[in-house]
Amino acid sequence: MKIPHLRWWIVALIFGASVLNYIDRQTLSVLAPTIQKDLKLSNEDYASVLNLFLIAYTTASLLSGKVVDKLGVRVSLALFVGWWSVANILTGFARSVGSLGAFRFLLGLGEAGNWTAAPKAVADWFPARERGIAIGIYTLGATVGATIAPILIVGLATWHSWQAAFVVTGLAGLLWLIPWLWLYRRPEEHPRLTDAERTLILSDTSTETNPGNAVAGWGKWWQVFGRHEVWLLIFGRMLTDPVWYFFQFWFAKYLYDGRGLDQKQLTVTWVVYLAADIGVLGGGLLSGLLIKRKVAPAKSRLWVMLGCALLVPVAAAIPHLGSLWLVLAVGMIAVLAHMAWLINLSALVVDLVPKGSLGFTFGVVATGSSLGGMMMNKAVGGLVTHLSYDPAFHFMLLLHPLAWLLLWQLRPRPAA
Repeated sequence: MKIPHLRWWIVALIFGASVLNYIDRQTLSVLAPTIQKDLKLSNEDYASVLNLFLIAYTTASLLSGKVVDKLGVRVSLALFVGWWSVANILTGFARSVGSLGAFRFLLGLGEAGNWTAAPKAVADWFPARERGIAIGIYTLGATVGATIAPILIVGLATWHSWQAAFVVTGLAGLLWLIPWLWLYRRPEEHPRLTDAERTLILSDTSTETNPGNAVAGWGKWWQVFGRHEVWLLIFGRMLTDPVWYFFQFWFAKYLYDGRGLDQKQLTVTWVVYLAADIGVLGGGLLSGLLIKRKVAPAKSRLWVMLGCALLVPVAAAIPHLGSLWLVLAVGMIAVLAHMAWLINLSALVVDLVPKGSLGFTFGVVATGSSLGGMMMNKAVGGLVTHLSYDPAFHFMLLLHPLAWLLLWQLRPRPAA
């Protein structure tokens, strides 16, 4: 039996994996005050645990792309989701900073693969004009996961224990494997794909007017590292992704330490992640509309990113605001703009890189994200211990504008 609009069912399953990815990632940060007390962790211990996750995440970002290119999306994503789900279950059995760090390291090894397999699936299943919104949908899974995590995780911990929160959410990932393995195939070989949809997917040949789309110069892993486009994208993520990591890993702690909220009151952070939901959809839709108006795909992404780069710096005002609701409102603006930025930066990679090298290249670019996150965690851990959270917010004045100036070099230029 044929399934109409199958490509949207595919992206819906990847959306589900992304929800689980971020729930599992956020569980530690949501429960950080409780776990710190139970396991007797300092703020610097907590930062070290976060960085173990990111060290593994960086390593896996490099390696998982090659796994995706070699094994294909179906097998590799099943492998990644199964791995990180088991690691999340094991986190519930941590009894010290050492075991907690080890299990979060294992989590990072699995979680990075979601973000190298997903763009490869989008490149296989979607024409260029739909890629922005497709990437927006599966990235929406991340922000939906982050949105519901405070309520779900605090609820599970209140119902039973913080350990139960890790076990239950990990089991959900193992259940996800059943529909994924049943449904996913490549479009060329999928028996449930309609002829009309197969024609739409396989007839799309749109590319940028940019020499980076030539397959020559991308085929070997060392050639990827020689592309100036790749280095610009790496630095773009290294500069800007720390903003998102800060809101994931430290914002709840900031509200607890600096604004006097207790563990149950931290569920209020869901509104910031709701703004992220809007950002991922809005960012993809805006660049898609520009493409429909005949703006080149890469340039459309960059124009949307310029607007985002002007909005994210409002986060620097947060430590100077008296009202909690103003703090949350400004946080919402910054996170919304950052996620719209991230969607378009991710779409740039898909636009510019040949499909055969996409998984590995996306993983290489993602290392910029985790390297930036590790530097941020180390810096914030020290600042919180010895000074305050204020300088972390102040740095957000500069990061996105500087990154945009670098990435503007990726705009397509007329042939000489």
